[in-house]
Amino acid sequence: MDETFNLVTQPWIQVLNREYQTQKVSLKELFENSSEYLQLAGEMKAQDVAVLRFLLSLLLTVYSRYDASGEAYDWLELDNQMRVQDVDQDEYDENNLLNTWKNLKKQNGFSPILFDYLSKYENKFDLLSQEEPFWQVSETIYDSLVPAKNSVASGKGTVGIRQINRRISESAHTPDVFSPKAGEYKDDISLDELARWIITYQNYAGTSDKTKVNAKGKFSIEPGWLYRLNTVFAEGKNLFETLLLNLSLLTPNSEDEYRVQHPFWEYDNIKEYIVKRMKAVQPDNLAELYTLWARVLHIKWQDGKPVIFTAGLTKVENIEAFIEPMTTWKIAGTKKKPEIRPAMRWIKADPKAMWRNFGSYVKVNSDGAEYEPGIVTWLRKLKAHGVLPLDYMVHLTAAGLISDGNATSQSPAAEFYDNMEIRAGVIFDEDPEAASYWPGRIEDVVEFTQKAGSIYWGFARRIAELRGIDTSSEFASHWAGTLYERLNEPFEAWLSGLTNDEERDPEIKKWKDELKQIVLQAGDDLMATATPSDIKGKAGDDQIQNIFTVQRSFRIGLNKLYKTN
Repeated sequence: MDETFNLVTQPWIQVLNREYQTQKVSLKELFENSSEYLQLAGEMKAQDVAVLRFLLSLLLTVYSRYDASGEAYDWLELDNQMRVQDVDQDEYDENNLLNTWKNLKKQNGFSPILFDYLSKYENKFDLLSQEEPFWQVSETIYDSLVPAKNSVASGKGTVGIRQINRRISESAHTPDVFSPKAGEYKDDISLDELARWIITYQNYAGTSDKTKVNAKGKFSIEPGWLYRLNTVFAEGKNLFETLLLNLSLLTPNSEDEYRVQHPFWEYDNIKEYIVKRMKAVQPDNLAELYTLWARVLHIKWQDGKPVIFTAGLTKVENIEAFIEPMTTWKIAGTKKKPEIRPAMRWIKADPKAMWRNFGSYVKVNSDGAEYEPGIVTWLRKLKAHGVLPLDYMVHLTAAGLISDGNATSQSPAAEFYDNMEIRAGVIFDEDPEAASYWPGRIEDVVEFTQKAGSIYWGFARRIAELRGIDTSSEFASHWAGTLYERLNEPFEAWLSGLTNDEERDPEIKKWKDELKQIVLQAGDDLMATATPSDIKGKAGDDQIQNIFTVQRSFRIGLNKLYKTN
């Protein structure tokens, strides 16, 4: 068994290079050559999101303390471990942080101070350390945190590699028939793969663990933080650009106040972090949020194979957690006590492309969508400062895991991945009160498109009723789903082709004309499934109802929509 596997110097992050080949790199290599890699390329997009946030936590920690030339900000007092000891809030100037961001962009790379920091904390990133293993604890600390009956020596409270690996997510009682690995290989894992899955598991842990960290009162085991988000982030032309676009140096919802970044590895004793973590307080800084523990893990190596012990931690509530920039939001609760919380994706919900929820991602008017994702607000600020030109193509991506909905397990049931592209001058149009405001007009177009989709859904449902199908709504939803599959690509192409210097109405008309042709063609395709019984029809209240009368009503409804809009 290797005695060390240090993430700073040994390759473990999977990236896609310019030759479109995957390769593994260390933290040091990734930050040195990030502009040479196109993107992260782990086993899953959800894993890439978790690793991206870990990488950002390092960048946020360093560049919230030092500028691009490696000089500490005047309003900070740092110790010899590069940690913040004191902040002069009166002297704090957000423009210093924005200038750091601009200079990093101009340099097209990260500066030596980042590598100084990695060297300073290199011992904290050793996956196999006996004293401070990365994102884990030692056996002594683990035993001190859990009931004696669940100590490491007891052998209780373990989770298999096949469960840590979220492509399998197999418990001891429920085999995964369609696993990417055969049964005898499901618990095989390399060290670099283990590092990636530990980071992923801390973000997407379910709720099936039996062991809990000792606490005064009872508590429910927390699912991973990312499990409870509809995650959205910005992607660039290469990995450096992606990291920079998501490097929100100004804390969401608290831009006038400097927040000290506090990732878990900066604690002198990891037990101090866990004690604080058990208080279930929402982090007030992104580095801590991006490295939030869902589990206390200890890995015991037996015959060269890892045995993973896991203990659940208390749930950090996400109501009004506006510190989180990578999520859409929803209003829950009651009218008297509304709750603003991150939106989630549900396994039974109708999967919708991002453009169909455009108003959840972009502020579409002056009084609505006030809870747009923090990352979009950050990009809006960059555009306002002239860093993002009007013709810059903003690429927003949504990715993550959807649980099975079972409260006692919350095992991954599906992965979601979607994106949309739109120019900065369009998405960040400056006057939300103006009639020409693009985001508002786009939202109107989305609503119009979905009205056309509803008319088509009604057409399909009436055909199902004509055929005597009991599950007419399911039949209609299936056909409506095929319609939206046809609409996704042309709508996204229309959206990405918009500019801020063109007349709105002609561009909107182009889409509406194309939409009508697509919907009518979808109607013809449904008509092509007609049976003799559909043609013969059946008696209605006033006349014979057959597939042709249903089609006529469908076309009348569609034409009426176009006349009134």
